Amino acid sequence: MNVEEDPHALARRCAQAMYDRDRASQIAGMTIDAVEPGYAKVSMTLLPQMINGHQTAHGGAIFALADSAFAFACNSRNVASVAQHCSITYVTPGREGERLVAECRENNLTGRFGVYDVTITGGDGRVVAIFRGHSAAVRGNVLDGKEPW
Repeated sequence: MNVEEDPHALARRCAQAMYDRDRASQIAGMTIDAVEPGYAKVSMTLLPQMINGHQTAHGGAIFALADSAFAFACNSRNVASVAQHCSITYVTPGREGERLVAECRENNLTGRFGVYDVTITGGDGRVVAIFRGHSAAVRGNVLDGKEPW
C-alpha cells in the first residue's frame, strides 16, 4: 500500500509539507502534535513578544495558533484549501510561558466547503478560546507545493 492510499499517512505528509513552508507557524514555535484526516492538534508556548498591554496573551497569537490547527486539518486530504471565514471567542486569558493547545475537528465537509471547530486550552486544561473556521477548496493539492492561484 503506498502513502497516498493510507489517509492517515497522507494527512501527516500534508501537514509536514505545509509546516515546512509555513514560516509564521515556525517562527511562533508551533508544533504539530497530531494530525489525521480532518483533525489536527497543534501547540505553542506563549513567548514574551506574544503578550499584550494587559500582560495576557495577545488575541492575534491565540488566533494564529487556532488558524494553523485549522489549516493542517482542512488540508489533511491533499486538497488545497483556504480559510473562507473564521471567528473566535476568547474565554479566559493566556499567560506568558504557558503552553496552549489547539485541537481542531472537522464538523462538516460537503463538496468544496468545510466547517471546522477548534478548542484552544491552557496548560491547566481550561478553555482559552473557541474558534470556528470555514474552508474552501481551491485549485491544486498540498503536496505539489504550487500556489493554488
